Amino acid sequence: MVSFTMLKEAMFYKKLENNVVECLLCPHNCRINEGKYGVCNVRKNINGTLVTENYGIITSVAMDPIEKKPLYHFYPGRYIFSVGTYGCNLKCKFCQNWEIAHQKWEGDYISPQQLIAAAKRQRDNIGIAFTYNEPLIWYEYVHDGLIEAKKEGLKTVLVTNGYINLEPLKKILPYVDAMNIDVKAFTEDFYKKIVGGRLEPVLKTVEEVSKYCHVEVTNLVVTDLNDKEEEIENLVKWLSQIDKNIPLHFSRYFPRYKLNNPPTPISILEKAYQIGKKYLDFVYVGNVMGFDNNTHCPYCGNLLVERQNWYVNVKGLEGNKCRKCGNSINIVN
Repeated sequence: MVSFTMLKEAMFYKKLENNVVECLLCPHNCRINEGKYGVCNVRKNINGTLVTENYGIITSVAMDPIEKKPLYHFYPGRYIFSVGTYGCNLKCKFCQNWEIAHQKWEGDYISPQQLIAAAKRQRDNIGIAFTYNEPLIWYEYVHDGLIEAKKEGLKTVLVTNGYINLEPLKKILPYVDAMNIDVKAFTEDFYKKIVGGRLEPVLKTVEEVSKYCHVEVTNLVVTDLNDKEEEIENLVKWLSQIDKNIPLHFSRYFPRYKLNNPPTPISILEKAYQIGKKYLDFVYVGNVMGFDNNTHCPYCGNLLVERQNWYVNVKGLEGNKCRKCGNSINIVN
């Protein structure tokens, strides 16, 4: 268990009668009795005060290619200092990082200032990414880290499930340069039965974030659960109505945690890609070796960014313009 010296009062909650608190960070809006935790298992009611238990506790750290987030249109070919803690506010049966999402971890306290200093020491690093577990339930630390990072001129990234209320989301958006948001399916039934949440708040997050910073969307295509052509088309149509230039990443599912459905057939991913390209300018397929994930100009077809696994060659861009036709491309470079 983490030491009490690492506790910090939560930023979004209200006190109710009998020492009960209501957490207002995410759409669960957990009502938490004294001594109990919210769904995320990191926010606890101590004597009628809601505290976050993992402030400054880091379980994972690495220098990652930015494409690993995945972000293909945000400084392609560069590396970013990536950190995570433990806990999550969803309960995905197929969780890819369940060891840190659903178990408590001990760790040494690292202040936001120490974290950003460590990020600045990394060679060829563009900034800091909060990732691996769900960063939005690490809200207070992420908030402080984002502010510190911007003071030091670092780029900031969140890789998130998007399950957050609008007020806390809007508070941190001025400090975020890019997000990858995981839209896990396009039906409420999937979110209720497989994820333990609701779809609508995630869609609102994507819509809101798209107004403020660079955004890309990931959809893990799970065999026999969210892989129907009609659902995929509904997802793609919705995203295109926000902005057809938002990159969409279809990702291949493999059995993990509590779900043992077969891996996504390549044919299903190829069909998803074809449906995506009917409505969106930029569609990619992840977790599949050998799939063509190069970026081409949607206006003239010029090869802009060549990708072979983690090898990336930015060859057809001048800033964010196509070298061949001169049109602006949705790439931060």
